[in-house]
Amino acid sequence: MSSDKHSGKCVIFSAPSGAGKTTIVHYLLQQELPLEFSISATSRPPRPIERDGKDYHYMSVQDFKTRIDQDEFVEWEEVYPDQFYGTLKSEIERIWADGKHVIFDVDVVGGVNLKRAFGGQALSVFVKAPSVQALEERLRTRATETDESITRRISKSEKEMEFADQFDFVLINDELEKAKEEAFERVTQFLSQ
Repeated sequence: MSSDKHSGKCVIFSAPSGAGKTTIVHYLLQQELPLEFSISATSRPPRPIERDGKDYHYMSVQDFKTRIDQDEFVEWEEVYPDQFYGTLKSEIERIWADGKHVIFDVDVVGGVNLKRAFGGQALSVFVKAPSVQALEERLRTRATETDESITRRISKSEKEMEFADQFDFVLINDELEKAKEEAFERVTQFLSQ
């Protein structure tokens, strides 16, 4: 992918599950900002409320692996065995061609990889819940996860916290409205540079 001066910018939001990154990203997309959401690809099956091409680009494990071999991803990772997530180059090119900037809602490793790929063209934000207990509470409130899944996500989130210093800034989401405002200010400042 070319990263010449005609390309747009990227805003990357990453966090452990339940920290609130998706809520903050949705908030930013509702503001008067020239942002468009990058729809990630995944090999996991859709949840009942999710739609292909809106929530994710859903594909089989084999299709995902073929696209990896064809260098169609900016970044990808196997989060759990045979559960791949990644960012298609075509998705970023589509958004930039529309004259907008890309906003990502990705896991922590994906965020680090995107920042590495785009460098100064990207603002990377690590959203952090005030505590692991708050994270677990938020996951349980969602009611979309099994106990086993929550335990796995909490264990993963503790490892993900170690990546926070690789982001441009850490946004503590202990009070949602305050976190939204801070995210808006930082993103607006970055896009105006």
